[in-house]
Amino acid sequence: MAKLTPQACKAARALLGWGVRDLAREADVGVATVARYEAGDQMRPDTIEKLKAAFEAAGVEITNGRGTGARLLHG
Repeated sequence: MAKLTPQACKAARALLGWGVRDLAREADVGVATVARYEAGDQMRPDTIEKLKAAFEAAGVEITNGRGTGARLLHG
């Protein structure tokens, strides 16, 4: 199972055209939480799972091939 990293979080938001507020709304977390995570702050595993689940619900898969990233599953 691929891990959501701060870099992959930013990439996934870019694929969807989401801002920090959009992700916060979809994941039911605070805007500051998203900003802190993307800045590299440590988050609780359940918070990271909420972020990842929001991306998956929107059709984005988090990948960890040779590096961390994200890709659209449809579109």
